[in-house]
Amino acid sequence: MSQNTSSIAFVGTGVMGRSMAGHLLAAGHRLHVHNRTPARAQALVDAGAVWHDSPGSAAAEAEFVITIVGYPSDVEVVYLGEGGIVERARRGAVLIDMTTSSPALARRIAEAASARGLSALDAPVSGGDVGAKEARLVVMVGGEAAAFERARPLFERMGKTIALLGGPGAGQHCKMSNQIAIAAGMLGWAEAVVYAQKAGLDASRVLEVIGGGAAGSWSLSNLAPRALAGNFAPGFYVKHFLKDMRIAIESAEEMRLDLPGLALARRLYDRVAAAGWEDCGTQAILRLYAAQAGRADDVS
Repeated sequence: MSQNTSSIAFVGTGVMGRSMAGHLLAAGHRLHVHNRTPARAQALVDAGAVWHDSPGSAAAEAEFVITIVGYPSDVEVVYLGEGGIVERARRGAVLIDMTTSSPALARRIAEAASARGLSALDAPVSGGDVGAKEARLVVMVGGEAAAFERARPLFERMGKTIALLGGPGAGQHCKMSNQIAIAAGMLGWAEAVVYAQKAGLDASRVLEVIGGGAAGSWSLSNLAPRALAGNFAPGFYVKHFLKDMRIAIESAEEMRLDLPGLALARRLYDRVAAAGWEDCGTQAILRLYAAQAGRADDVS
């Protein structure tokens, strides 16, 4: 079977995974799917994908296994648990974890995979729900070059910026750098919005103006307008962003690196979650700032 018509197992068909898997199916690949909540994979099954009751069952049918699940604990179970992907995948298969997860866990999976004649890549992505739908994700990859080249045609169906950063774990380290940059940026646009509103300006107009200059960013252009419109639906969940920041802080501590901006962002997002907004999109940070601004008005 050529790479143009590969058999692919795809585990995790949530907000992003559903679109990513859909691009592969549309490209003519044979798709075997599993998701913890079966209903979220139904559209893919209706389009021709084959449903499996477990990740291991799907992996047993595939040349490539792609996962994008919730937390490192989920990744560990899916890959290393009894009857999981590493145990059941075909010899020679390429395992690709696109979850944002722990660099150390990525290295463990690569070692376990190699011992069974498999290749493993850690390939977390950035771009959120929009990037997934438009196949414009940034794909950050760690692993062996030969496995990366085999998987490249699949990555190109899902993303536009694709890079191999180094050996196992390198993709996750790159994603941590990405999340660290985003964390500070989210606070920046939220503070800019409440400042503009307090000054009596049209915050939407302010975003249009400053977005064309040095303050511009993907988050400012895409997430800030959603928040101003009262749209807090998840392109990327607060609870998953908190998970990413925890991984980044733990990795930084292992390297004896102090990141005060990241620490502040985590504290504020902990408050967002505590307010009951952990299942909202990350733009819900504006709700926290707006609530604080409201309290300040009450005091004055």
